[in-house]
Amino acid sequence: MIRDADAEAVVVHPDFAAVMQGVHLPPGARTVTSDEAVSTAPRSPLPPVAAGRRAMIVYTSGTTGKPKGVVTTHANIAAQVTSLVTAWEWRADDWILLVLPLHHVHGIINVLTCALWAGARCEMVAKFEAEPVWTRIAAGELTLFMAVPTIYGKLITAWEAATPERRRAWSAGCASPRMRLMVSGSAALPVQRLERWREISGHVLLERYGMTEIGMALSNPLAGERRPGFVGTPLPGVEVRLAPGTGEIEVRGTTVFLEYWRRPDATAEAFRDGWFRTGDVAVMEHGAYRILGRSSVDIIKTGGYKVSALEVEEVLRTHPAIAECAVVGVEDPEWGERICAAVERRGAVDLTLAALQAWAKERLAPYKIPRALRSVPALPRNAMGKVTKSEVAALFSP
Repeated sequence: MIRDADAEAVVVHPDFAAVMQGVHLPPGARTVTSDEAVSTAPRSPLPPVAAGRRAMIVYTSGTTGKPKGVVTTHANIAAQVTSLVTAWEWRADDWILLVLPLHHVHGIINVLTCALWAGARCEMVAKFEAEPVWTRIAAGELTLFMAVPTIYGKLITAWEAATPERRRAWSAGCASPRMRLMVSGSAALPVQRLERWREISGHVLLERYGMTEIGMALSNPLAGERRPGFVGTPLPGVEVRLAPGTGEIEVRGTTVFLEYWRRPDATAEAFRDGWFRTGDVAVMEHGAYRILGRSSVDIIKTGGYKVSALEVEEVLRTHPAIAECAVVGVEDPEWGERICAAVERRGAVDLTLAALQAWAKERLAPYKIPRALRSVPALPRNAMGKVTKSEVAALFSP
């Protein structure tokens, strides 16, 4: 990424100086420690910049292919931030704990830049650890918390392992009105997890939908009903439509990125008549959007049917022996694709494919039942906690 972006300077925290020793930097690139960067003097005013000027490159997660550099302008960032500040009513007296990586939109836009824009306080931790985060929540100072489903899962696990006294203190830190909003995003939030978090914290997590190229596009309401499994309606300043025939989400507006860095073909392919093609498939039900999954990895074409992997995963997570799961389609001469499930088991309970299929028959249509099963200690995930489905599919390769 350093090479691809033509970086002239790489700012390195002292803790990572040793790691950077082994990185072969391109000619002309230099490293600056973060200590050196913050101690420079005299401080000078920021230069004026045009709204259309390239401001940032964030690389995509790479869950479905090689990461691409997404270029946003100052105008794009301003539109993304003001949309969220308006929708979620950010205030100068807000206080948020940042537990997300800054090389993704969720951390750098939704948390850090929104806080800066609103004049709010953003407290950063070096890395996520469940108990220290619970301690900060219990202190009763935070007003906002944003995380990915994996983090909420780890917080739930820590809460369940804690003493009754600590549980009470931790839950009390989530109480309204001080803690006014808790948000989940970057991956599908299992309904089971939403319900458990509600029991623990009293909060119905606000689910939203976005991606590197567009910032946030859809959100459940700040005030009003948040429906489990749904990602709500378009945010201020964002236009959203479903492509006829495919149901692919398409987005238009000032929040949409400028280009993929040095990838003009990929940029052109990503748009249809001025609308950005997200690659995600959804349905509109009762006035709100529900994501079915990535058209490339989550929509499985089996025996003439189209099956949403996310829907099958939701059902499998209710099995008493399954703690977490990922469902993929693997090429099959008879079915086109066969449905395969990789699971993290709950406890030491044994789980066979035959037993799972018998259980699933009562809960899923026959063509949605998994044809293969693998138990794994942990599902492969990227830095944002998203399951990397290409690695899951590789588990079922011959």
